[in-house]
Amino acid sequence: MPERAIEAARLYHLGVASQVWISPPLSPTEELAALNIHYLGEDFYNEEVLLALGVPAEAIRVLNQPAVNTEAEVDGISADLRDDGLTSVIIVTSKPHTRRVRAIWNRRAAPGLRLVVRYPDDDPYDGAHWWRHTQDALDVMREVLGLLNAWAGFPLHGR
Repeated sequence: MPERAIEAARLYHLGVASQVWISPPLSPTEELAALNIHYLGEDFYNEEVLLALGVPAEAIRVLNQPAVNTEAEVDGISADLRDDGLTSVIIVTSKPHTRRVRAIWNRRAAPGLRLVVRYPDDDPYDGAHWWRHTQDALDVMREVLGLLNAWAGFPLHGR
């Protein structure tokens, strides 16, 4: 954050997308509320970024269900597309995550739904030299394990 929201706003302004959907991640909202601590989640700030970049509020939709993982996110997006009579979606994600998003989409999305995967142009991930930076190496390991899980038919589930 905020790179993906910035890219989504750019795609909206290019006329490539008529809406921007925000998929909220799981957050500690309930646990913190029990302690009288108000938590503004990532979805709140992504929406603020979109608004600040001129995406009208009526073009922004925060999805109802927080996603525990990419599989749940794909399931939710796929169901919402079907419910709304839509057939295609652009998912903006991080650069190292693009291949796994496509693999999961191909295994889980409803037939006939089309996916375009994008990443922000300024994503700092360096796929040609991923072993040089701790964050890039962690991204590669997470993506390899996630791809193996998808290829194996999702024997591992999110919490």
